[in-house]
Amino acid sequence: MPIKNIVTGQRVTKEKLQRAKELRREMTPAEKILWEELRANKLGVHFRRQQVIQGFIVDFYCHKAKLVVEVDGDVHDLQKDEDERREKVLREMGLRVVRFRNDDVMRSLSTVVNKIKATISSES
Repeated sequence: MPIKNIVTGQRVTKEKLQRAKELRREMTPAEKILWEELRANKLGVHFRRQQVIQGFIVDFYCHKAKLVVEVDGDVHDLQKDEDERREKVLREMGLRVVRFRNDDVMRSLSTVVNKIKATISSES
């Protein structure tokens, strides 16, 4: 029986699923704020949080719009190569990736949400 809430056709370890569950419970303040804007189809499409895709756990994912939304804290300054590699894999799958800094979400939520809306509506 397939496991719910994963992108089809991929194998996901129990450990990865458990980690995604933990991350949903322990979202950063910026992730919590953005989730309130994305949840319950508020932008007209369904988003999932802490979604496992190709072994990566992305912050937010909209299957219909083929969109990954990442909220980056300071730790991402130290892992630029890893983020680039991860983004390349996701883009090769046909997904679009948009990134925002924690500060952007905290200081200019409406700008962040408008950019996400524009990205959704520019779906090709």
